[in-house]
Amino acid sequence: MAGNSIGVVFKVTTWGESHGKATGVVIDGCPPGIDLNESDIQRDMDRRRPGIGESSSPREERDRVEIVSGTFEGKTTGTPLSLIIENEDVKSRDYDAIKDVFRPGHGDFTYHKKYGIRDYRGGGRASGRETAARVAAGAVAKKIIHAEGISVVAYTREVGGISVKKIVLSHISENRLCCPDMDTSAEMEERLNEAKRKGDSLGGIVEILVSGCPPGLGEPVFDKIDADLAKALMSIGTVKGVEIGAGFQAAGMSGSECNDPITTEGFLMNNAGGVLAGITNGDDIVIRIACKPIASIEKKQQTIDIQKRPQVVSVMGRHDVSVIPRIIPVCEAMVSIVLADHIMRQRAIR
Repeated sequence: MAGNSIGVVFKVTTWGESHGKATGVVIDGCPPGIDLNESDIQRDMDRRRPGIGESSSPREERDRVEIVSGTFEGKTTGTPLSLIIENEDVKSRDYDAIKDVFRPGHGDFTYHKKYGIRDYRGGGRASGRETAARVAAGAVAKKIIHAEGISVVAYTREVGGISVKKIVLSHISENRLCCPDMDTSAEMEERLNEAKRKGDSLGGIVEILVSGCPPGLGEPVFDKIDADLAKALMSIGTVKGVEIGAGFQAAGMSGSECNDPITTEGFLMNNAGGVLAGITNGDDIVIRIACKPIASIEKKQQTIDIQKRPQVVSVMGRHDVSVIPRIIPVCEAMVSIVLADHIMRQRAIR
């Protein structure tokens, strides 16, 4: 299957399926001499793993990552890094009853039309399980960007129509939903539990904040930094929209309202979201993504099977009610991967 790689210099290729033996990633172009061991990666893997909270999937995966190539005596060698995460809690029989049925909202129908064959067990390659490999690669990318003074933090802005009223970054680590508003996080939890009781699911909005990014990153015209960030985030299966800075609100502004005035001290506003003409301007990069509701729900839905016969399906099994909060480290990973790639591309220019 084509399209499994991202990046030009720092190139990431993921592999594996939801119910296969393992999933993993190969990173080509990682610089030598970076301190790296499994524990560095495991911290982010633990944030993504299932089984945390009432509305999370009860699938029990430890998500233990193993470095199988590309390091020596705790440092990267410059050769391809290969990371593997074994699938330990696979229950493929849960899908036997619907193996010939196209689940609404999933990639079942489109994968079947494209390839004429599909792995129905948990969605195969189209499963959210694939994001474990992205998070592992993102942990390596963070090593590169942190050395440049860049930090990436993602947090929940909205779940099921409930939005934060304030943003206090220190609150993100104090609640399960990674919400910067403690009062709102409690409302979000109630809304998620209500959806679970109804056999339904909810979507949400995640905001990603990049601080300390230097000006000058980005490759016009087709590899603009915002274009690459949007593509990286849109490649996450749940994401249906990306906006940077003022985003869609910019369409309703005048030029005098939208333009960020420049002074000797820097930009007075940040409607640009840290990017001008596809190149970072030194301000914080602010990105928001819209996540659709989880497609696997117990509520009965109309569909067809592979013989085009009408069917009614109720998707049972072990599923999250929302991609939030497990999507948070995935967002950070994809943004970090893009930034690491562009840092290394900029080094080549300079």
